[in-house]
Amino acid sequence: MKKYDFIDHTADIGIKVRGKNLPELFSNAGYALFDIILDISQVKPEKSFRIEIPGGEIEDIFFEWLRELLSKFNTEKLAFREFDIHKIDKNGLKATCKGEKVNPERHSLKTEIKAVTYHELKLTRKNNFWEVQVIFDI
Repeated sequence: MKKYDFIDHTADIGIKVRGKNLPELFSNAGYALFDIILDISQVKPEKSFRIEIPGGEIEDIFFEWLRELLSKFNTEKLAFREFDIHKIDKNGLKATCKGEKVNPERHSLKTEIKAVTYHELKLTRKNNFWEVQVIFDI
């Protein structure tokens, strides 16, 4: 199964992400975010960073997960390639992300993502997998 696909959207970037369970879905969404921003193949998983998101509805946790990853990129210049989701439920998310500081000499930036949006955000369980649709403001 492919980690994600682009969906048609007029002004922004939309994707559909799939996973066999919630941890894989969230991991694949993190991968997709950074794969859109830069050449993810150039990111080395050298350092581990812990991320925790407080509890709530699963869609809210998902939104905050991607928002936190984008914030780490924009404020701390961190790029991630690997995402290990240790815990995800209504009480929150705990994850370890592996990556490194962005190095302009090695990391080719592709698309600037300004924000993660709630617009058309849909997280559903379909048969044997989970799927989420998310729109990024560019």
